[in-house]
Amino acid sequence: MWRFKSFAAGQLIQLGKYQLTADEIIGFATRYDPQPMHTSPAAAEDSPMGELIASGWHTCAIAMRLMCDAFITDSSSVAAPGVDHVRWLAPVRPGDVLTGQCRIQETRLSRSKPDRGVVIADVHLHRQDAVDVLHMNTTALYLV
Repeated sequence: MWRFKSFAAGQLIQLGKYQLTADEIIGFATRYDPQPMHTSPAAAEDSPMGELIASGWHTCAIAMRLMCDAFITDSSSVAAPGVDHVRWLAPVRPGDVLTGQCRIQETRLSRSKPDRGVVIADVHLHRQDAVDVLHMNTTALYLV
């Protein structure tokens, strides 16, 4: 089980792989980000990207899934006060396979709750062609 003491500044945690389908992209976007370039292949042809692309929010959700699979589900995580500096760097298309890394930037004990530690990390996802598609900074609390 991952606890606060399992993390160290500079540590690199490899994330698994996730392949997107057109149906998944459309389903997510229809529910949460119903812009035409995410919900309709025909409409997406007339967009600046020229084809169906995943919502950036979908990409963030995939990053969360990959982090859960890699370590969060088997951890003492108790809360996450936020995500900063979210950047969508390149489009994600049907058939793309995403993977990435979570690099721990900082760990420190909580000032207000001594049974918890703060873990700050940089998360990067990239496509199968090594093009970066997402960068975000996360902050999470873990039991000591």
